[in-house]
Amino acid sequence: MSEEVKARKKMIEVRNLKKIYRMGDEKIKAVDDVSFDVLDGDFCCLIGTSGSGKSTILNLLAGIEKATSGDIILRGKNITRMSEARLAGFRQSSLGFVFQSYNLIGTMTALENVELPLIFKREKRKVRRKKSEEMLKKVGLEKRMDHKPSEMSGGQQQRVGIARAFVAKPKIIFADEPTGNLDTKTTVEVMTLIKQMARENHQTIVMVTHDPTLTEYADKVIRISDGKIVETKINQAADAAV
Repeated sequence: MSEEVKARKKMIEVRNLKKIYRMGDEKIKAVDDVSFDVLDGDFCCLIGTSGSGKSTILNLLAGIEKATSGDIILRGKNITRMSEARLAGFRQSSLGFVFQSYNLIGTMTALENVELPLIFKREKRKVRRKKSEEMLKKVGLEKRMDHKPSEMSGGQQQRVGIARAFVAKPKIIFADEPTGNLDTKTTVEVMTLIKQMARENHQTIVMVTHDPTLTEYADKVIRISDGKIVETKINQAADAAV
């Protein structure tokens, strides 16, 4: 392990994480005693087939679902012990999200969609407008700011989603199958953009995917099967994918 890696702190710590669903008398272990760390500034990929438990792990990390047991420590704070109000505030201040289905508001323009996280942070209109315009320029959509989602391609909508996730400069970005609805060419463009943005702002990414070709973008690849970690791999060539 290099001195640089040793010096970097842990941004995410997962300890003995379990998620059990009850269906009648049956218990289903969606996440079965999972433990791993993600260092500050790393790009971590959780990969597995449908039903492997990878998306459940992401939902637990994001505080969208509650763990049955175990600990999730983000930025030194144990979110499993937070109240709903504290957790909501923590998500707004520290987390960003990129979704497979974009999750844009159809009645709003690209600019208005990107502004949303800054509205929740109560930033002044002039400030948030300037930040949002700059972010849309960064993702190559300076000519699409006043367009609504229905007037944009899938790739353009996902670029809006990326701009929205990054505009408030959260320390951690969660990406759930961010290229699942995109063609191969657009997938490469979107993944390169996500990686570049995270590197520029020194942000930590956890991405869920079923596509093995996307693992080349990650510093750390964790393979999930039946709710367990079956393999962890450090990708030394990840920066070549930028």
